[in-house]
Amino acid sequence: MLHRTDGIVLKTDPFGEADLIVTYLTSGYGIVRAFAKSPRKIKSRFGSSLEPLTHSRISFWGKEDAALPRLTQSDIIHSFDSIRGALKIFLRVSEVVELTLSFMPERDASKKVYSLLMTTLHTVDAGNDTALLFICHKVKLLEIVGYLPGLSGCGRCGRESDAFYLSHGTVLCEKCSKGHGSSFRISAGAVNLCASLTNWSFSKISRLKPSVSILTELSLLLDEHLKYIMDRNLKTKAFRIS
Repeated sequence: MLHRTDGIVLKTDPFGEADLIVTYLTSGYGIVRAFAKSPRKIKSRFGSSLEPLTHSRISFWGKEDAALPRLTQSDIIHSFDSIRGALKIFLRVSEVVELTLSFMPERDASKKVYSLLMTTLHTVDAGNDTALLFICHKVKLLEIVGYLPGLSGCGRCGRESDAFYLSHGTVLCEKCSKGHGSSFRISAGAVNLCASLTNWSFSKISRLKPSVSILTELSLLLDEHLKYIMDRNLKTKAFRIS
């Protein structure tokens, strides 16, 4: 059966001497891994369409439950080569890609996740590669997949609290937190910033002017929250360039 959809190349893995396994985030099928025949040869019909982050219109052949369908066509819509050409920006986007791969199961379509990644790539491609943008992406992705940290009130009773517990993924009040280990404090500024990033579109977040300390605080909280959920650090975190 032939399938057609739009897809963003998340990564490629060599297979044999000239073939590739290409992992896409697609609009119609979610994460798809496809076998590409001989793209590493000079005269490959796929050309540069399999470069990481490339947005293409693709076709792949295989049964509905085929583990590795064959890629038959890949036509570039947008290459995002400006992102690949800037190391610092590419590493930041690579962290976004790793998060997408970590939270999205194969063949589980999510138009919200696809749209989020596409919006982020176009925003970065336009030159808006701020730290706030990437924090915003994390917040919105965590909300979509159901892992957004609870900061607005105690996760059990709703009372106000500034004590965040990694083991619960939420703040807990003094009464509800008894016997639940250690916590760390989260400021009202970081809570408000997280709420704003949840509710505001990418086109509006440039209006936010958080202090460096609040931006750093929320970033660290998200990193620790993700580490707890995934039971590991992000691999790309080791290559961050400040």
